[in-house]
Amino acid sequence: MNANRELWEKGDFTRIAATMRGSGEALVDGLGIEEGMAVLDLGCGDGTTALPAAERGAKVLGVDISAKLVAAGQARAAAAGLDNVSFQQGDAAELAELADDSFDLTVSVFGAMFAPRPYDVAKEMVRVTRPGGRVVMANWIPGDPTLVAQILKIAAAYSPPPPDGFVSPMTWGVEDEVVARFGEAGVAADQVGFERATWVFDHAGAPEELVGLFRDYYGPTMNAFAAAAADGREGLLQAELDALFADQNRGQDGHTEIPATFLLVNVTRSYP
Repeated sequence: MNANRELWEKGDFTRIAATMRGSGEALVDGLGIEEGMAVLDLGCGDGTTALPAAERGAKVLGVDISAKLVAAGQARAAAAGLDNVSFQQGDAAELAELADDSFDLTVSVFGAMFAPRPYDVAKEMVRVTRPGGRVVMANWIPGDPTLVAQILKIAAAYSPPPPDGFVSPMTWGVEDEVVARFGEAGVAADQVGFERATWVFDHAGAPEELVGLFRDYYGPTMNAFAAAAADGREGLLQAELDALFADQNRGQDGHTEIPATFLLVNVTRSYP
């Protein structure tokens, strides 16, 4: 199993995804999806954006590196009675099973950013998108003071150093890096647009309960806790995350609602 698949097969990301449904719906509402549109959701997880896109009439294919999440997406689609969305396992850097010019819209919401070989990821997203179509990415931003960037920063401080050649997924939140990657894929800089947007984690419980979900089910923090436990720093990591979540919580009366800023990338694939 490759390292990226192992990371996302670890734990149970569906527990985290359950806190993200409202923001998934809101993002899809802004995509201009029309009846019959062909949509690829890359790094789809269990369908947080794939299912809402299908509910709006698109024909959706969700692709994820994790077989567990593909199965969870299939189960959610079946429960919702949606026959216009399907899921399959695949690597965002190598979509060999998908034909050129297949999709009107390619979406990746905190998914493809975690795949290795980011230049190959950009090329593949452009390749499978039809001329005149769009690629839309939602990516976390390095150094951002809001929740997820800080979770990943804290987790990295307790984890072993990455292997040689590792490219941080957070570089997908740097505008110049994104322009360069899509430039190598043949997209002009003026066809790549950016805006800041907000994603909300919504949990019907206290902030420390949400920390527990990340500790027990989110691959990066699971790895950080394992490394911290090995050198006696597990309590320090727990305290840092508890303080972070409590400080950023905007919910009241035992409810947790934490906003996180992300970079919304809009790419237009021009006609030849």
